[in-house]
Amino acid sequence: MTTASSTSYAPAVPEKHGMTPIAIPAQPDAIELGTGQPPNASAPEAWHSEYGSMFARNVGIATLTPFLPDPAKATGTAVIVAPGGGFMSLSMENEGWDVARALANRGVAAFVLKYRLKPTPEDLDDFAVAIRAMLAGPRPSDWHDPATALRALDPQIADARAAFALVRSRASEWTIDPERVGMVGFSAGAMLTVATALVGEDAKPAFIGDIYGPLTAFEVPDDAPPLFIALAADDGLIDPSGFPLVENWRAAGRPVELHFYEQGGHGFGMYPKETTSTDWFDSFVSWMRMHGLLEHPEATSP
Repeated sequence: MTTASSTSYAPAVPEKHGMTPIAIPAQPDAIELGTGQPPNASAPEAWHSEYGSMFARNVGIATLTPFLPDPAKATGTAVIVAPGGGFMSLSMENEGWDVARALANRGVAAFVLKYRLKPTPEDLDDFAVAIRAMLAGPRPSDWHDPATALRALDPQIADARAAFALVRSRASEWTIDPERVGMVGFSAGAMLTVATALVGEDAKPAFIGDIYGPLTAFEVPDDAPPLFIALAADDGLIDPSGFPLVENWRAAGRPVELHFYEQGGHGFGMYPKETTSTDWFDSFVSWMRMHGLLEHPEATSP
């Protein structure tokens, strides 16, 4: 088990895309979720480096990797972490492992979800072309039919549901309160996080974090979990017309907190940057503390 001790839509893909193929890293703690191969899988899983981080693509076998806190610091709270990548790749380091390590250092058990992806060209140059085409297409917030958008995520939602089932089934072993298992996602992973909260049925996160994900309007049930949102005003991939997801959450009478940073772009994740968007993680942790999620299991409120 890994213990504590570093896109969805990439910021940009230049003509010389800067992607370097790398060997698939060892992932000895990864647990297969048993959800099968994705529809139309055609190429083997491959990894590359970009922006100083590692990315996976053509993921055909969903896995969950635990990052457990020091037992002396464990709060009993857990978070499933969903990296982004436009459902064409996964930012495993910046939006996955680095986030999980930081959470574990705060006493929160974290689990990085390597969910199944859409098939993409095996050749890295061809993949870069496909990424450019995706970036030139409609933004996620341009999906005007939420039901259609959610149906398109059926394989990924199945992976998330399997992840929640696994964590809750081993809650005692991992010293986790099964009622305090949340989820945080980045860009496409944020879309998956919101979708899991809305239609995940038995998954139902106790709380969720939407980090620079689409703010599409959805019908929000009266038992929707508390929602934390962070994004930057200069994110060119987010619809600037408003915050319909926030408005829907508030209309349903559910807790929601929005951090709208002046600068940060898209995909800032755990990258060190000279912008206030870097503060999102500490704000997320403070928000969790406000909701009583960082109290030790034996602790009682004053």
